[in-house]
Amino acid sequence: GSGSRRNSRAKVPASRPNVVFIMADDHAAHAISAYGSRVNETPSLDRLAREGMLFRNAFVTNSICTPSRAAILTGAYSHKNGVPVFNRFDGSQTTVARLLQAAGYHTGMVGKWHLGSDPTGFDRWEILPGQGVYHDPVLYTATGERTYAGRYVTDVITDLGIDFVRERPKDRPFYLMLHHKAPHREWTPDEKHRRMFEGRAIPEPATLWDDYATRTEA
Repeated sequence: GSGSRRNSRAKVPASRPNVVFIMADDHAAHAISAYGSRVNETPSLDRLAREGMLFRNAFVTNSICTPSRAAILTGAYSHKNGVPVFNRFDGSQTTVARLLQAAGYHTGMVGKWHLGSDPTGFDRWEILPGQGVYHDPVLYTATGERTYAGRYVTDVITDLGIDFVRERPKDRPFYLMLHHKAPHREWTPDEKHRRMFEGRAIPEPATLWDDYATRTEA
């Protein structure tokens, strides 16, 4: 009967999605063409925006590097997660990684961490020390460090993320935080993109000659 059909459906576990959280550093929304960039072309991100979801009405209470990372991990305001400025993150508190790990997810963190403490709640992690560098980056793991000589940091982080996905346990869902250093200052490009905008006219933003009279030094 209909009751038995409902019961049989209820016994089927809901599928648990794999999650890849990709974070870039220090760019405005309009650096992405889906958000109206007049300079950059980001077709893969534009496809995600077109086929998935695009936020046009989002707000942040503390956009500085370290506090924003703590807020993303905890879902808590800065005065609750203990990171209002560039101070050390207490990894013993509840985070999305710890919750998903406890729920059976294989969890990973790759790239720029910038929270002053080792990552917790991750089965596998490899992070830049502090801001890290663009060329020949050093990355730390729980057991040591490795220098990627002759490599560009964006390529290294991307490859490590791909390795995490390929090498994961296939019988578990996974959660990966992939945090890029780029395009944080000093904005050093790799060789294959160094002359990408050579000879092109870049539109001047309306605030180029702003005297900042109405804003703080930051």
